[in-house]
Amino acid sequence: MERIAWDEKYKIGVQEVDEAHEKLFRIVHRLFDLAEDANTNLSAYGEGIKYLEAYAMTHFIEEEAYMRSIRYSDFAQHKRTHDSFRDKTLPSLKRDLELSGYSQLAVQRFAGTLNSWLAEHILREDQAIVGKAVARKGPDLSAQVTAISKAVNLATQDIFQVEAKLSDAEYKGQNIGNGFYASQCYDIEGKIRLQILLGVEDVIMSRGVNRTLKWKRKTEIAAIDTQPVFRQLFVKLAKVFQGVDVDAPVKDSLLTRDEFRAEFMKGYPCSLLFDTKLGAFVFCYRSWRV
Repeated sequence: MERIAWDEKYKIGVQEVDEAHEKLFRIVHRLFDLAEDANTNLSAYGEGIKYLEAYAMTHFIEEEAYMRSIRYSDFAQHKRTHDSFRDKTLPSLKRDLELSGYSQLAVQRFAGTLNSWLAEHILREDQAIVGKAVARKGPDLSAQVTAISKAVNLATQDIFQVEAKLSDAEYKGQNIGNGFYASQCYDIEGKIRLQILLGVEDVIMSRGVNRTLKWKRKTEIAAIDTQPVFRQLFVKLAKVFQGVDVDAPVKDSLLTRDEFRAEFMKGYPCSLLFDTKLGAFVFCYRSWRV
């Protein structure tokens, strides 16, 4: 994954916070360097990751103290983001890394995902602390979870012939097994950009591909085979949002599991996990002003 370099645009104007952010970038880039060195051993990776984790947690405590000192109005939400990273995101990434045996490629992906999360978090949440940027907020979806769940269930019944039941209204990016992933962006009313992120377990997707392409039997499907199914899903699910022109997406793309994970780390205020009799279905949403 491509490195994101420290830049002046990441400064929020609070010296101790800016210095900590710059150091976090250096630590993550050190992990990239270790992964690119064929002579790096397992203990070096382990020590690097421990140091990153310890420094990040210390920084969170100090940043939260600063927010309390200025009585930052969105402190509670910001702290929840820190807590989610500490308790959910980082442990999940570390488990994936351990399962891979700390391969060079896995460490590069680990560092790349953290690099993306850090850059996005600073630009979105941390800049908002000092009023340099407004956190990207679209419509409040908390009251729309029921409507989204109904739309997902109707879509899965129509395309896959399975019912989908909401199992987790605060999906944290955990693996859903072998699956296929895609995202799509739309420009909607009020100069708002909407992005939908989907994950579909392979057993469910196989049924959708077979029905869409009218195959009688196919034991394996390629990512390219899933495009018509994802198009149907995006059309049906975009109707939940008023003002979406489903015939004119800004872009759409199929994603690998690692790309899905990196994209998810950017922060999706609405992230839902559904269970079906065949497997899992993930729906995520975010929006921002353009």
